[in-house]
Amino acid sequence: MTAPLTAPRVLSLIPPMTQLNTPYPSTAYLTGFLRSRGVDARQDDLALRLVLELFSPAGLDALRDKLRAIPPKKRSATLAQFDAEFDRYRATIGPALAFLQGRDPTLAHRIAGRMLLPEGPRFASLDVYYDPEGGDPLAWAFGALGVQDKARHLATLYLNDLADVLREAADPRFEFVRYAESLAMAQPTFEPLARALAAPPTLVDDTLRRLTLESLARHQPQVVLLSVPFPGSVYAAFRIAQTIKAANPAIVTVLGGGFVNTELRELTEPRVFDHFDFITLDDGERPLLALLEHLAGQRGKSRLVRTYLREGDANSGVVRYINLAEPDIPFAEVGTPTWDGLPLDGYLSILDMLNPMHRLWSDGRWNKLTVAHGCYWKKCSFCDVSLDYIGRYDAVGAGLLVDRIEAVVAETGQTGFHFVDEAAPPKMLKAMAEELARRGRSISWWGNIRFEKSFTPELCRQLADSGCIAISGGLEVASDRLLKLMQKGVSVDQVARVTKGFSDAGILVHAYLMYGFPTQTVQDTVDALEYVRQLFDAGCIQSGFFHRFVCTVHSPVGQKPEDYGVRLKPLPPISFAKNDVGFIDPTGVDHDALGVALNKALYNYMHGIGLDQDVRSWFDMKVPRTRVPRNFIGRALGY
Repeated sequence: MTAPLTAPRVLSLIPPMTQLNTPYPSTAYLTGFLRSRGVDARQDDLALRLVLELFSPAGLDALRDKLRAIPPKKRSATLAQFDAEFDRYRATIGPALAFLQGRDPTLAHRIAGRMLLPEGPRFASLDVYYDPEGGDPLAWAFGALGVQDKARHLATLYLNDLADVLREAADPRFEFVRYAESLAMAQPTFEPLARALAAPPTLVDDTLRRLTLESLARHQPQVVLLSVPFPGSVYAAFRIAQTIKAANPAIVTVLGGGFVNTELRELTEPRVFDHFDFITLDDGERPLLALLEHLAGQRGKSRLVRTYLREGDANSGVVRYINLAEPDIPFAEVGTPTWDGLPLDGYLSILDMLNPMHRLWSDGRWNKLTVAHGCYWKKCSFCDVSLDYIGRYDAVGAGLLVDRIEAVVAETGQTGFHFVDEAAPPKMLKAMAEELARRGRSISWWGNIRFEKSFTPELCRQLADSGCIAISGGLEVASDRLLKLMQKGVSVDQVARVTKGFSDAGILVHAYLMYGFPTQTVQDTVDALEYVRQLFDAGCIQSGFFHRFVCTVHSPVGQKPEDYGVRLKPLPPISFAKNDVGFIDPTGVDHDALGVALNKALYNYMHGIGLDQDVRSWFDMKVPRTRVPRNFIGRALGY
């Protein structure tokens, strides 16, 4: 039996890949909470460290060695261009990253002049913009860009070129966000992941292994927590755990996070526990306290909370789920997130898209904070309303929220906040604005809301005065019939009035849009695009994104498909991940084909292009004329 850990040092790791511009907040939340309970808690971001190591002069040397093993006749144009211009890439990678980190802003002039950085295939995207007067195509398409923004966009293309080289020459699974996600996303068995973990390591694997060992040496933990928010961080998390167990099997490894909470709720695969000693579900605070007490010999195994473990070995072991019902830690008592220990000066502000709203997700380092736990609405039929992260709503007072804001500002020296709620409640935002004003505290913030009528023009102006620069919210299918079916609780004309109130207050608005919802017809889709066109044209929204509807087993559609006119496809036997489930829609619409047109139109709308075109012009197939009056949004706004 393992000796009790009386005062274990806990290291929380962010595995690749999450974000380049700011730390994913899970480790900051857990580290802040554990420290508030007297635990020696540390954190590290291996996602960022991996990128900075791969894209360094030494990293590029290793990448070229991989490329040289490929016969010249089998090299793509991307690889050939990198090899031919290698010396320039090696000389500029350090300065380019320093610029994207904000450490060398004066380099913008040389980058914007397009004489410093080598330009690979990604720069061809600039050629789609044509200035009829022969000037700068970027300026013609997007307006007069500042030198910093133009340089950041060009440096981002340069970085994406290098990522393409890495993918082709060293690791075909590499992505800046969705790294090897197909190995984990809705995979019914562990087999694809097991094969990948048993395969010879790639350049990325070897680099991550070395960084993991360096982090272990630096922090000397007895417990390592790995939080995996997305399928694109699962493979790397398992590689990290594999390295830890090979280096020191006594270190306790624990897996949690959003992917686990949604996809591993029916886990029975024993081999997972070759890498992880424990797996916890839902909010980590209560399960981790119970687990640390267990490791210290103060709590029996049968009294763990929402925790998977294996009894026996990989060949004969059995996975057990143990859940002693104990109340979760109230949101008021989870403590304040801390970014102490994370390399805050190393994150990269990249600029994939020049739309002023869309860029917020990748440009700038934002302090991520939560106004309230869960969703106060929790009715939307496409959402995981049966799970804790949605269904358990728990708010705090404005005073405590602003206390947390001030503590984070004092620690980081930065006043920009991204509130990562599922939907921040209007009453809480109003109270926060009043408290910020009372204290004379100036911040900048943005977050996610529901477009409900509580957001009056007066409240929008008050939120703008409090520092709100942007909001995002779900318009989803932009059809009153379908909005009612999905129990969204809003209508198209209501969304128009609310978004216009935000825009008139100087707040940027991003709309989450959806297609492929059960019973959605081609006519519904064409009408939705017309609503969206009019919302852009009226200045109600500045940005948007069309998501293909995915039915999950935790959503009302997945649990009662007959209420939505569809039949679920049978799932195979599940021993690993279970989340997405296919369905048969009697409409028979080819939503994939329609999605191409929707995203093409939306991309152009975000840059002010094509707003006067008939929406049918975006589709490659014949579609019906829209039924939406051309002045529908104008009438809703009282024009």
